[in-house]
Amino acid sequence: MIFRMKLQNEPFKQIKKQIKKIEIRLNDEKRKIFEINDYIEFTNITTLEIMFVKITNLYHFKNFEDLFNYFDKSTLGCGSYEEMYKYYSREEEKKYGVLGIEIKVLPKVNQVIHNKD
Repeated sequence: MIFRMKLQNEPFKQIKKQIKKIEIRLNDEKRKIFEINDYIEFTNITTLEIMFVKITNLYHFKNFEDLFNYFDKSTLGCGSYEEMYKYYSREEEKKYGVLGIEIKVLPKVNQVIHNKD
């Protein structure tokens, strides 16, 4: 399955350079259906550039703090879990939990089609 998600410019660039390897989201209804080997089409909301990634693993956590304590900060693309509250409320975090989406950048769009099993 291919999912579409939007990203701010900085995280988009970090993923493209393969610095950021874990995308962090709420584990809401949209993300509960993600599976390993699914694909995500990321759109940079500033430049409208598109990038495809493959989901290589999924990590479920109760909150952002637990997720940040689990991973090496260099793979997350931001310095602390408090930064996540710019995007999500503590109420949403408590309601849904959080998801670490481990991703691999696909260099070409056609790899999504050719690599599907």
